[in-house]
Amino acid sequence: MKNRIVLMWGITGICLILTVVFWFLMNKTEVKYEEVTAVVVNTSSREVVNKKTHNRTTFYEVKVEYKGKEYELHNVHGLAGYYKGKSVKTFLSNNKLYANVEGIKSTSPIAIVYFIFLFGTFAMVMASATYMSKIKEKKLKNQ
Repeated sequence: MKNRIVLMWGITGICLILTVVFWFLMNKTEVKYEEVTAVVVNTSSREVVNKKTHNRTTFYEVKVEYKGKEYELHNVHGLAGYYKGKSVKTFLSNNKLYANVEGIKSTSPIAIVYFIFLFGTFAMVMASATYMSKIKEKKLKNQ
C-alpha cells in the first residue's frame, strides 16, 4: 500500500513538473499571426444556467467581416466595443480571427499539452490525497 501511495505522489510530482515546463514553453512560443482590421457584422450573447449550482455563464459571439468573408471572432471576453459596423483590430492566424494574441497562444499544440498536464496534476492531487486518507482511515479502524 505504501508503494502505491509513493507511486501516486510520484506521478503527481512528474505531472506538476511537466505542467511548469509546458507553461514556460507555451509562453515562449512565437505564434504567427497578422494584425488586421475587420468590421463587426453581428453580436450576440447567451446565458447558460447550470441546473445543479444555478451558476450563470455568458457566452459572447461576434461575427466580423474581413476581405468579404465572414468569420467568428474567437476569444471574445465581452461585447463592449463590438457593435455592428465598427472596425476592430483582430488577429488572423490559421484562417481564424482572434480578439487577442492570447487566444492564439492558448490554442497552440503546446498549450493543449499544458492544459492536459494541468488538469492531470489536479486530478492526481485529488486522487492521491483521497487514497492516502482512505489508507489512514483503514489503519485507524484496524487498531
